[in-house]
Amino acid sequence: MQGYQAGISKFEGADTQVFGISTDNTPSLGEFAKKNNVAFPLISDFMRKTSADYGVLIPDRGMANRSTFVIDKEGKIQYIEEGNSAINTDGAATACSRLHHK
Repeated sequence: MQGYQAGISKFEGADTQVFGISTDNTPSLGEFAKKNNVAFPLISDFMRKTSADYGVLIPDRGMANRSTFVIDKEGKIQYIEEGNSAINTDGAATACSRLHHK
């Protein structure tokens, strides 16, 4: 999430909304946002439903695999990046730019 905050300018002007979803609880996310100056919304998936629905939950660890999704205005997933490379904003920014110029 820190990488996305640092690269937030890549998403400005592309008619996008960046937000983070974490399996951490809401108070923990609030502290994380404050400590790391994260200005976009952070949403708690403490019950792990969204993570499970998107297929990124690691059930035996109780956490989600690091993932980035770009979802269009119709709710269709247009881009997915998983694992360590999901912290890099380039792929998501390119996908958002392409959607914006369609």
